[in-house]
Amino acid sequence: MAPRDIKPLVLYGIYPTANPVKVAIILEILNIPYELKSTDFRQCKEPEYLAINPNGRCPAIHDPNTGIYLWESGAIVEYLVDEYDKENAISFSSLHEKYHLRQWLHFQVSGQGPYIGQFSWFKWYHVEKFPSAVDRYAKETRRVMGVVDLGLKDKEWLVGGKMTYADICLVPWFFWAKRIGGDEWYAEQVSELPNFQKWWNKIIEVPKIKEFCAGIAQFDPSYVPKDVLDRLNNKTA
Repeated sequence: MAPRDIKPLVLYGIYPTANPVKVAIILEILNIPYELKSTDFRQCKEPEYLAINPNGRCPAIHDPNTGIYLWESGAIVEYLVDEYDKENAISFSSLHEKYHLRQWLHFQVSGQGPYIGQFSWFKWYHVEKFPSAVDRYAKETRRVMGVVDLGLKDKEWLVGGKMTYADICLVPWFFWAKRIGGDEWYAEQVSELPNFQKWWNKIIEVPKIKEFCAGIAQFDPSYVPKDVLDRLNNKTA
């Protein structure tokens, strides 16, 4: 857990989108003090924020204790664990477990979030409606759930017999998928994934996780301003 005498970190994020929530949960579980600097979709493209993250996306962090600015949620999670989880509350220092954790984190960053992100884009925001695209990314989301189900065969948690950041980081995007597809769709997807269901029912009851996922459940898709959608749909420069 984090030392008590550290200065609060700054988390730049759009709440309750999945990647900022992922980082916020890690901060909360490790008892790392932080300030949420709410950064909306327009601010992400302003010069002040682009100087922190040239990719113009959230999240990013600033740690005044080390002086680092960091973006990309996976890199942020690895940094927080390396710097502030010295007792291995949600990590391991042993070789195999250490790299199995990274394996799952890299899967989450490259093989979970992007598919569910496209699921939301084509379901809610793309200017032209392509049912085939929605269906494709819905099926990819189900496939990713199946990967986790197989990874949980004969065990409660993904790595080392305890809840780790590998488990935690998968939750916000799966909760996002549930918000996109709806409860009935989600129940159908997990109906033949017993390992996933058992893991899911346990991890979403962890207080800090439950609190943040409640925010995702209430997300209003119309939150994204029209001018931002126009730019994302390449209607404006």
